[in-house]
Amino acid sequence: MAMMLNPKAQINMTPMIDILLVLIIIFMVITPLTPRGLEALLPQPAIPGREPPASAQDIVLTVRDDGTVYLNQEPVKLANLGERLSHLFQAAPDHAIFVRGGSDLEFRAVAEVIDIAHGAGLSRVALMTE
Repeated sequence: MAMMLNPKAQINMTPMIDILLVLIIIFMVITPLTPRGLEALLPQPAIPGREPPASAQDIVLTVRDDGTVYLNQEPVKLANLGERLSHLFQAAPDHAIFVRGGSDLEFRAVAEVIDIAHGAGLSRVALMTE
């Protein structure tokens, strides 16, 4: 008597579906729900027909290509910069300070000035472009 073989073999899909469901659950748990980046305040467009208020307390720090630092067109040494900034912003620490860097300057010098401003208690530092 000849042995009968079933020519139609069937693959059991249940274990494969279980594995796929487990992988989907793992990827859903690993993926962060709310990606967070750096908080940035974007400038808002001016209201037409309304003059923006002139701020007399805008401070601009300029870092030139040779590494010299200017505080509102006045040269200042990096060692004295933190003291000068904390003295300027004692009354109003919530004002913004603007940092402008030279075009051929490495960002390290600008980052050092920003770090000094944060150390002086200023939390709002803005970067200026040419």
